[in-house]
Amino acid sequence: MPAFAKELDSGIRQLHAQEYRNPQQLQEGGVLVVGVGNSGADIGIEVARSHQTWISGKESGYVRVRIESFFGRHVMFRVIRFVGHHILALKTPIGRKQRSKLLHQTPPLIRVKPRDLTDAGIQRVGRVVGVKNGLPLLDDNRTLDVKNVIWCTGFTPGFSWIDLPVFDEIGDPLHSRGIVSSVPGLYFLGLQFLYSMTSAAVHGVGRDAEHIADAIASRVQVVAQRQVQEQDQRQLQPVRARTAV
Repeated sequence: MPAFAKELDSGIRQLHAQEYRNPQQLQEGGVLVVGVGNSGADIGIEVARSHQTWISGKESGYVRVRIESFFGRHVMFRVIRFVGHHILALKTPIGRKQRSKLLHQTPPLIRVKPRDLTDAGIQRVGRVVGVKNGLPLLDDNRTLDVKNVIWCTGFTPGFSWIDLPVFDEIGDPLHSRGIVSSVPGLYFLGLQFLYSMTSAAVHGVGRDAEHIADAIASRVQVVAQRQVQEQDQRQLQPVRARTAV
């Protein structure tokens, strides 16, 4: 949530998408949904049935096929899964090129289309850039007199508990397919685009898990071999000492 959220009037009910469950959590009056990602679009459609609703921002594209249709489920889904699993991956030039952009870009709308928002009676507005007189301030210098704000502004990974120099300047972990070479024994799994576009999805995380499991098994084997060698060296030391005498 932006820092200026605390400047909103105390009479405005604020929720993050993480806290939202249903429209009964909201006060009577208008609702501003901030963010047009999948969460924002889904929540906006739901609350618009009982509240006057505005949605702030612009979507970053959308899937043009209805995924719930027969064609969407049996054709397009398989095509998208193949592209995300095999083409948009670190093994391909296009995957390596797109990774940095896809890591920090809002994903396209999947279920809801922009027209669905309009048909639901939701009013589209620009970005929320601050607070004026206790109300949300838009980038066209208008304010919205609403009683509820739902922040659908995304999430950041909770890495604050890892006190190790394994992150780049913007906070992304430094790894190779989840393996942190600078800290043996540290691994990441389930992250967005760990290896491919499907790394954070059910049908993609298994491949990454198998790769990391193999790396762990190899490391355990190497450590075990080293321990055997060290033990052999210790056993040979008394023999060498007696031979020297």
